[in-house]
Amino acid sequence: MTPVRKTPLLQVDRLYKLFPVAGRLGARLHAVDDVSLHIHAGESLGLVGESGCGKSTLVRLLARLLDPTSGGISFDGVDLAMLPARQFARMPQRSGIQMVFQDPTDSLNPRYTALDTIAEPCRLLAGLDAEAARQRVHEVAEQVGLPTELLQRYPHQLSGGQKARVGIARALAVRPRLLILDEPTAALDVSVQAVVLQLLDRLRREMNLATLFVSHDLNVVRLLTDRVAVMYLGKIVEMGVSSQVFEHPAHPYTRALVSSIPGCGPRVRLQGEISSPIDPPLQVCRFASRCPSVQDRCSRQAPPERVVDAATGQVVACHFPHASFAPIEKSGLQHS
Repeated sequence: MTPVRKTPLLQVDRLYKLFPVAGRLGARLHAVDDVSLHIHAGESLGLVGESGCGKSTLVRLLARLLDPTSGGISFDGVDLAMLPARQFARMPQRSGIQMVFQDPTDSLNPRYTALDTIAEPCRLLAGLDAEAARQRVHEVAEQVGLPTELLQRYPHQLSGGQKARVGIARALAVRPRLLILDEPTAALDVSVQAVVLQLLDRLRREMNLATLFVSHDLNVVRLLTDRVAVMYLGKIVEMGVSSQVFEHPAHPYTRALVSSIPGCGPRVRLQGEISSPIDPPLQVCRFASRCPSVQDRCSRQAPPERVVDAATGQVVACHFPHASFAPIEKSGLQHS
């Protein structure tokens, strides 16, 4: 594992994001509900869960593109949570947290060349003049493997993989310390995905970047992250060292996710209806309506977070955690 500092680079404490529900006076949707996590310098944390579990909202909160309802977000010792998102855009810490978006086509300005796209944050966030920005663009283009002759092209003149490299270069241009990767290869052809993922992994190690890696590809998350957090209906239900969580998932929901990976034992199929995230009862486990191991206690008391493996720091929010599951075969993507 990557050596880590005692003080996390990013510390999130009891973070909430509640949205008002149209047509229902006083009702609120709990998109992010009491989430706490941390990321050390040079560490990669994976974030997994079904669509609609709150991953994208959490990512937008941490990137300071969205204001939280309550809770703490500390980056390099500076409390960012209560700073309005628009104000944060003008702070020095803005360059320290950068994001690679899911769809490189939608996230690139069609009126900008690749050079203009990468140079813009250099001017706005790093304060570089035109010549210094141009030099920085060429430096970072070389880092991500983007040929110089492509810098004068517009997005529609680039392939999917090339646009992905432009997006990565734009994020790295201001030398961030935390890189948020929101499904960075989901919009790419399968043949290109492995190349881009290996590039991201290499850059993280070479630049000692902290990364938050959001993906539905569980095997990729296992291979490319140091730790993983599993999210369900706005809450983190399990978190720990990636290899430990995937080989010995303790939460029933994590077990179901892991079983969907080919070659990972019998498939656990969840039954029942997903609970509503609108004003959910505090005394009920969010997963109770789908849990194959549900018991009466689960509908009377929300499960507290508990440590199931002190050696690795694996924690789970479940009254009746499991700690054994068939290990995943090591296959697929390999580190470059």
